[in-house]
Amino acid sequence: MNVLWRTLLVLVRARRRLRREGPIDPNTVTRIRLRVLPTDIDVLRHLNNGRYLSLFDLGRWDLLTRAGLVAAMTKEGWYAVVGAETITFRRSLELWQRFELETRLIGHDDRAVYLEHRALVGGEVYARAIIRARILRRSGGTVPHDELFAAVGRPDGLPDIEEWVHDWAAGSALPSTRRPAPSVWE
Repeated sequence: MNVLWRTLLVLVRARRRLRREGPIDPNTVTRIRLRVLPTDIDVLRHLNNGRYLSLFDLGRWDLLTRAGLVAAMTKEGWYAVVGAETITFRRSLELWQRFELETRLIGHDDRAVYLEHRALVGGEVYARAIIRARILRRSGGTVPHDELFAAVGRPDGLPDIEEWVHDWAAGSALPSTRRPAPSVWE
Protein backbone atom coordinates (compact mmCIF):
# COMPACT_ATOMS: atom_id res chain seq x y z
CA MET A 1 0.00 0.00 0.00
CA ASN A 2 2.90 2.32 0.78
CA VAL A 3 4.13 2.33 -2.84
CA LEU A 4 0.59 3.03 -4.09
CA TRP A 5 0.47 6.28 -2.09
CA ARG A 6 3.96 7.21 -3.25
CA THR A 7 2.93 6.52 -6.86
CA LEU A 8 -0.08 8.80 -6.56
CA LEU A 9 2.09 11.53 -5.02
CA VAL A 10 4.68 11.21 -7.80
CA LEU A 11 1.93 11.38 -10.44
CA VAL A 12 0.40 14.52 -8.89
CA ARG A 13 3.79 16.22 -8.69
CA ALA A 14 4.78 15.17 -12.22
CA ARG A 15 1.49 16.42 -13.68
CA ARG A 16 1.91 19.72 -11.84
CA ARG A 17 5.44 20.11 -13.25
CA LEU A 18 4.21 19.17 -16.74
CA ARG A 19 1.56 21.92 -16.59
CA ARG A 20 3.97 24.47 -15.13
CA GLU A 21 7.11 23.69 -17.19
CA GLY A 22 5.77 21.94 -20.29
CA PRO A 23 6.89 18.52 -21.51
CA ILE A 24 10.50 17.49 -21.05
CA ASP A 25 12.61 15.79 -23.69
CA PRO A 26 12.27 12.01 -23.16
CA ASN A 27 16.10 11.84 -23.15
CA THR A 28 16.20 13.93 -19.97
CA VAL A 29 17.58 12.33 -16.82
CA THR A 30 14.80 12.83 -14.28
CA ARG A 31 15.40 12.96 -10.54
CA ILE A 32 13.12 12.44 -7.57
CA ARG A 33 14.04 12.39 -3.90
CA LEU A 34 12.93 9.50 -1.75
CA ARG A 35 13.46 8.24 1.78
CA VAL A 36 13.75 4.65 3.03
CA LEU A 37 10.64 4.06 5.16
CA PRO A 38 9.98 1.31 7.73
CA THR A 39 7.72 -0.44 5.19
CA ASP A 40 10.68 -0.63 2.77
CA ILE A 41 13.15 -2.51 4.95
CA ASP A 42 13.84 -6.16 5.61
CA VAL A 43 15.00 -7.89 8.80
CA LEU A 44 18.53 -6.56 8.22
CA ARG A 45 17.12 -3.01 8.49
CA HIS A 46 18.13 -1.93 5.01
CA LEU A 47 16.09 -1.38 1.86
CA ASN A 48 14.74 -4.75 0.77
CA ASN A 49 16.18 -5.87 -2.56
CA GLY A 50 12.70 -6.38 -4.03
CA ARG A 51 11.55 -2.92 -2.94
CA TYR A 52 14.19 -1.21 -5.10
CA LEU A 53 12.35 -2.27 -8.24
CA SER A 54 9.02 -1.08 -6.83
CA LEU A 55 10.54 2.30 -6.02
CA PHE A 56 12.18 2.49 -9.44
CA ASP A 57 8.65 2.34 -10.90
CA LEU A 58 8.20 5.81 -9.41
CA GLY A 59 11.01 7.13 -11.57
CA ARG A 60 9.37 5.71 -14.69
CA TRP A 61 6.04 7.32 -13.80
CA ASP A 62 7.77 10.66 -13.28
CA LEU A 63 9.68 10.50 -16.59
CA LEU A 64 6.76 9.24 -18.68
CA THR A 65 4.32 11.75 -17.18
CA ARG A 66 6.61 14.79 -17.48
CA ALA A 67 7.52 13.84 -21.07
CA GLY A 68 3.80 13.74 -21.97
CA LEU A 69 3.94 10.03 -22.80
CA VAL A 70 1.39 8.93 -20.17
CA ALA A 71 -1.25 11.28 -21.60
CA ALA A 72 -0.56 10.12 -25.18
CA MET A 73 -0.59 6.45 -24.16
CA THR A 74 -3.84 6.88 -22.23
CA LYS A 75 -5.46 8.61 -25.21
CA GLU A 76 -4.39 5.77 -27.54
CA GLY A 77 -5.37 2.98 -25.12
CA TRP A 78 -1.78 1.83 -24.61
CA TYR A 79 0.15 0.81 -21.52
CA ALA A 80 3.69 -0.26 -20.72
CA VAL A 81 4.74 -3.54 -19.14
CA VAL A 82 8.15 -4.55 -17.90
CA GLY A 83 9.43 -7.56 -19.81
CA ALA A 84 12.79 -7.90 -18.08
CA GLU A 85 14.82 -6.11 -15.47
CA THR A 86 18.16 -6.54 -13.83
CA ILE A 87 19.56 -4.76 -10.83
CA THR A 88 23.04 -4.47 -9.40
CA PHE A 89 23.70 -3.39 -5.81
CA ARG A 90 26.77 -1.53 -4.65
CA ARG A 91 25.87 -0.27 -1.16
CA SER A 92 22.87 -0.63 1.14
CA LEU A 93 20.31 2.08 1.76
CA GLU A 94 19.45 2.21 5.48
CA LEU A 95 16.22 3.04 7.32
CA TRP A 96 15.29 6.76 7.04
CA GLN A 97 18.12 7.42 4.57
CA ARG A 98 17.32 9.92 1.83
CA PHE A 99 18.37 9.10 -1.70
CA GLU A 100 17.89 10.40 -5.19
CA LEU A 101 16.40 8.26 -7.94
CA GLU A 102 17.61 9.05 -11.44
CA THR A 103 15.78 7.67 -14.47
CA ARG A 104 16.57 7.91 -18.16
CA LEU A 105 15.56 6.35 -21.44
CA ILE A 106 18.58 4.56 -22.88
CA GLY A 107 17.13 3.50 -26.22
CA HIS A 108 14.85 1.11 -28.04
CA ASP A 109 14.88 -1.78 -30.45
CA ASP A 110 12.13 -3.14 -32.69
CA ARG A 111 10.14 -4.60 -29.76
CA ALA A 112 10.98 -2.70 -26.58
CA VAL A 113 12.20 0.45 -24.91
CA TYR A 114 15.05 0.40 -22.40
CA LEU A 115 15.43 2.53 -19.30
CA GLU A 116 18.07 2.89 -16.63
CA HIS A 117 17.49 3.72 -12.96
CA ARG A 118 20.08 4.71 -10.40
CA ALA A 119 19.74 5.13 -6.63
CA LEU A 120 22.25 7.74 -5.45
CA VAL A 121 23.39 9.19 -2.16
CA GLY A 122 25.62 12.23 -2.35
CA GLY A 123 26.15 11.64 -6.06
CA GLU A 124 27.40 8.07 -5.46
CA VAL A 125 25.60 5.16 -7.16
CA TYR A 126 24.21 2.68 -4.60
CA ALA A 127 22.20 0.57 -7.07
CA ARG A 128 21.49 0.50 -10.80
CA ALA A 129 18.76 -1.24 -12.78
CA ILE A 130 18.17 -1.77 -16.49
CA ILE A 131 14.54 -2.20 -17.56
CA ARG A 132 13.15 -3.59 -20.81
CA ALA A 133 9.53 -2.57 -21.36
CA ARG A 134 7.01 -3.13 -24.12
CA ILE A 135 4.13 -0.89 -25.08
CA LEU A 136 0.90 -2.87 -25.44
CA ARG A 137 -2.63 -2.10 -26.62
CA ARG A 138 -5.53 -2.56 -24.24
CA SER A 139 -7.26 -4.26 -27.18
CA GLY A 140 -4.31 -6.67 -27.49
CA GLY A 141 -0.97 -6.76 -29.23
CA THR A 142 2.24 -4.78 -29.17
CA VAL A 143 2.41 -1.17 -30.38
CA PRO A 144 5.00 -0.91 -33.19
CA HIS A 145 7.58 1.81 -32.60
CA ASP A 146 6.68 3.73 -35.76
CA GLU A 147 3.12 4.04 -34.40
CA LEU A 148 4.40 4.95 -30.93
CA PHE A 149 6.70 7.65 -32.31
CA ALA A 150 3.96 8.97 -34.61
CA ALA A 151 1.74 9.52 -31.55
CA VAL A 152 4.33 10.83 -29.07
CA GLY A 153 7.19 12.01 -31.28
CA ARG A 154 10.57 10.37 -31.61
CA PRO A 155 13.13 11.81 -29.24
CA ASP A 156 16.09 13.40 -31.00
CA GLY A 157 19.50 12.07 -30.13
CA LEU A 158 18.26 8.78 -28.71
CA PRO A 159 21.47 6.90 -27.93
CA ASP A 160 22.31 3.52 -29.37
CA ILE A 161 21.81 0.72 -26.90
CA GLU A 162 25.06 -0.79 -25.71
CA GLU A 163 25.68 -4.30 -27.04
CA TRP A 164 25.67 -5.88 -23.58
CA VAL A 165 22.07 -4.68 -23.08
CA HIS A 166 21.00 -6.50 -26.25
CA ASP A 167 22.89 -9.60 -25.08
CA TRP A 168 21.22 -9.38 -21.66
CA ALA A 169 17.75 -8.97 -23.22
CA ALA A 170 18.26 -11.99 -25.47
CA GLY A 171 19.79 -14.10 -22.71
CA SER A 172 17.04 -13.36 -20.19
CA ALA A 173 14.09 -13.75 -22.59
CA LEU A 174 11.40 -16.37 -22.02
CA PRO A 175 9.40 -17.96 -24.84
CA SER A 176 6.47 -16.03 -26.28
CA THR A 177 3.14 -16.50 -24.51
CA ARG A 178 2.01 -18.32 -27.66
CA ARG A 179 4.59 -21.07 -27.08
CA PRO A 180 4.83 -23.52 -24.19
CA ALA A 181 7.28 -22.78 -21.39
CA PRO A 182 7.37 -25.88 -19.17
CA SER A 183 9.47 -25.86 -16.04
CA VAL A 184 12.14 -28.47 -16.63
CA TRP A 185 15.18 -28.60 -14.36
CA GLU A 186 18.22 -30.25 -15.85
